[in-house]
Amino acid sequence: MNIAFSFKNFEPSEHLKKYARRRMEKMGRFFGKSSGLEINVVMTMDKIRHRCEVTVTGEGLHLNASEQTNDMYAAIDLVRDKLESQIKRHVSRVREQRRQARNTDVDVFTYNMEGEADDSPDISGSDRFANKPLHLDEALMQLENIGGDFFVFINAETTRVNVVYRKSAGGFALIDPVL
Repeated sequence: MNIAFSFKNFEPSEHLKKYARRRMEKMGRFFGKSSGLEINVVMTMDKIRHRCEVTVTGEGLHLNASEQTNDMYAAIDLVRDKLESQIKRHVSRVREQRRQARNTDVDVFTYNMEGEADDSPDISGSDRFANKPLHLDEALMQLENIGGDFFVFINAETTRVNVVYRKSAGGFALIDPVL
């Protein structure tokens, strides 16, 4: 976790930096100390108004919070409380998506068409998978890893079954059925 400080219109004290660093590091308990989070803290002082703005980025996360009071220490505490509630909402949302994905079974099957000409290839078999929802870029990485021509996945954004396939002219295409 990297924490960067910026100060506008006043000289920072070491005690203020230390206080802010301790408060921001406590948010690491949601992600772990070694997470790749970038935290930018901007503290501004205008006459009697003390403002603290914090931006958290990394691990598919982008959060902003800002607070102003008459005391910089109070502003830091209030902005940390805001960020903590945003992080809790984000974590619970991710847990709920994973819980729903665990309970989802998708059947991928092929039919053996009877009564067709004998020169057609005989297709039989089925494949079942229970997959977690993926974003499009993750599905493309999976397609590259398996080295196949197509990849069936549950889209994390739409919660629908999608197919990513390799086009013969080069590049990729996405099938996203709208029900």
